Amino acid sequence: MAALGNMTRKDILGKVYKMVPPMLEKFHKGQLGRVAVIGGSEDYTGAPYFSAAASAKLGCDMSHVICEPGAGQVIKTYSPNLMVHPYMRQEKNLQNGETIDSVAANVIAMLDRLHVIVIGPGLGRDPAMQEVCARVIVEAKKKGVSFVLDADGLYLAQTRPELVKGYKECILTPNVVEFGRLAKSQNIDVEREEEGKLCEKLAQALGGVTVIKKGKVDFISNGSHTLVSDGEGGLKRSGGQGDTLTGSLATLLCYRKAYLEKLWEHEGEMGSEELLALCAYGGSAVTRECSRLAFKKLGRSMQAADLTEHVHPAFLDVIGEKPTEESKL
Repeated sequence: MAALGNMTRKDILGKVYKMVPPMLEKFHKGQLGRVAVIGGSEDYTGAPYFSAAASAKLGCDMSHVICEPGAGQVIKTYSPNLMVHPYMRQEKNLQNGETIDSVAANVIAMLDRLHVIVIGPGLGRDPAMQEVCARVIVEAKKKGVSFVLDADGLYLAQTRPELVKGYKECILTPNVVEFGRLAKSQNIDVEREEEGKLCEKLAQALGGVTVIKKGKVDFISNGSHTLVSDGEGGLKRSGGQGDTLTGSLATLLCYRKAYLEKLWEHEGEMGSEELLALCAYGGSAVTRECSRLAFKKLGRSMQAADLTEHVHPAFLDVIGEKPTEESKL
């Protein structure tokens, strides 16, 4: 990541381009990404959909949502492309014989089928939902599964930092308010440092996890090095745009895994830590471009759902598609 700090935005995105797998006939279903978004409660059904849809639109092969039954019924009406699993339970909705242990076991059983999980979109603060996610994080770490925390998933990092501390396969995506809460939980004074330094301090306090501090520009830090993602975005601050970021990050983390496993022929010059920073930067760049494109089209009427249709155009704009074997002939 250190070397990236001396590079231009164009050059960093050029390295992201190298990380993205080409579209090859030899790949089979699931190799280019199996993602699950864990969230979705009675009150919040849009957020997990936006995240999972962004993951799919960026090229993830299999995009799942693990949510409350009530949320699942609604999310299934949004798109037939997502696989929806109604395994989560709010405390009041635990049925006869169901316990937090049994609910957590159902979700944890899915981890072996997944490359990356996103925790938080539409999750809420319900104690049972939070506890199940805490247990999922513990098991994900044992299995080396990468995860992204956002929204109420960040509440776990705030109140139970030991869940994420020191786990490098983790990206946190706080907005300004969420960042302030996380910083306070780590005794960091947000009034005394500039934003980039604050992001670095929080990442350090959490043992080197990657933090994306969202804002006018996005600061990205692992505690040792900090990048600034300053591509133009839209001017509308409608809720839910961060869900496009989490889904984009999840797919890029899948591509990172494919790169490290050398599923296609490449030079292999990029290491695990550098690739993690490239995922964070690439996800930020794609999301900012989604917002720019949607705002250019819709202006102040832009909503979070409008970013979804722009994920692929944004990817083409800021990263670019590799030529297929046929196009080389």
